[in-house]
Amino acid sequence: MLWQPALPLKYLEMSDDDLTAAIRARRAELGDRLVILGHHYQQDDVIQHADFTGDSFKLSQLAAEKVRQVGAQYVVFCGVHFMAESADILTPENVAVILPDLSAGCSMADMADYDQMVQAWEEIHEALDETKGPATRVIPITYMNSSAAIKAFVGKHGGAVCTSSNAARVFEWALAGGEKPRRKSEEIKILFLPDQHLGRNTAKAAGFITEVDAARSGKKPQTALWDPKQESGGLTAQQIRDAKVLLWKGHCSVHMLYRPEHVAEMRRKHRNITVLVHPEVCQEVVDLADLSGSTEYIIKTIEAAPRGSRWAVATETHLVNRVARAAKERGVHVEMLSGCQCLCTTMYRIDQQHLLWALDNLAEGKVVNQIKVHPEARKWALVALNRMLDLLGGGSVKSAAPAKRPAGRTAVEPAGLSD
Repeated sequence: MLWQPALPLKYLEMSDDDLTAAIRARRAELGDRLVILGHHYQQDDVIQHADFTGDSFKLSQLAAEKVRQVGAQYVVFCGVHFMAESADILTPENVAVILPDLSAGCSMADMADYDQMVQAWEEIHEALDETKGPATRVIPITYMNSSAAIKAFVGKHGGAVCTSSNAARVFEWALAGGEKPRRKSEEIKILFLPDQHLGRNTAKAAGFITEVDAARSGKKPQTALWDPKQESGGLTAQQIRDAKVLLWKGHCSVHMLYRPEHVAEMRRKHRNITVLVHPEVCQEVVDLADLSGSTEYIIKTIEAAPRGSRWAVATETHLVNRVARAAKERGVHVEMLSGCQCLCTTMYRIDQQHLLWALDNLAEGKVVNQIKVHPEARKWALVALNRMLDLLGGGSVKSAAPAKRPAGRTAVEPAGLSD
């Protein structure tokens, strides 16, 4: 987590209404020079100021498109650190990407750092080199919720980025050999990071026997958990060789709060309820749920729900509450799967006080809290991102040229890939 200096006292003493009015005034003053992005998990009083609301990669794409069309100079990302990095990668180098509070990190992304990745790569290959069996190639896949440094490592070593909505497709690509078609005598292993649960749920959907399934059935598992804090990931050389999918020991602190007993309790309370969960929850919860999918999938599913239906949703609090309010107007009941406070606490660090402070500085010609990705990391992270986009027919992302400011304002159609 980066250190965020304390705000001047005046911001802490302002009322919510005064903060809202001051932010709107600064936005009007900055005009087309500014784009504000609000992640789905953000609190409502911040979301009201966003030009776009969505998932991390979708927002970065929208920001890049808006910059190209209106020549914006500043992108303020009301999200967390890795999201701002993605926005910096996709926007021109002369555009400043700002995170209102530097302490708004992502615990999952922080569970995989570059040095750990380098060590894991070496130890995995040492274990594989000990055998004289078939040639084995390891293809790394990283979830979008990872640092630019991890994305760059993956890109440089033949892998790709994935989102929760396309992880299955990226798995399929990797198992076929990725950038180089798999030879008949070659074995492919996937190293998936940093979220073990998305990786495990995706591996099961692809037909692999997970550790969870093996414990139930007594069959030999085809997935193994790599703990970066232990030597050789806490695995024997044989376990590394036997695993088809190595899962990095990371998780989302929000989605880990949902447990199988929450599903059982919900079904006891309501006979006719549909349980809809995000694939970052553990496999035991996904196995009991009716439906599982990305944030965008959850939103669209509830929007299409018939009047009178009841839903229990397992994802972040602010998103569920926002979806529930909209659904209630259509006669659809939505509630949290768990009564616990499933809150993204780091996202919660972004508030109106920090947003106004960042905008006040911009209005005075000073950029604060700029997130800048190193050019080498930017280059290889783009490689990993483009492999994902090419798979989906979304077209590659080039290193953006410096933005030019057109004379007039142009509307932007929301388009692109969601997480």
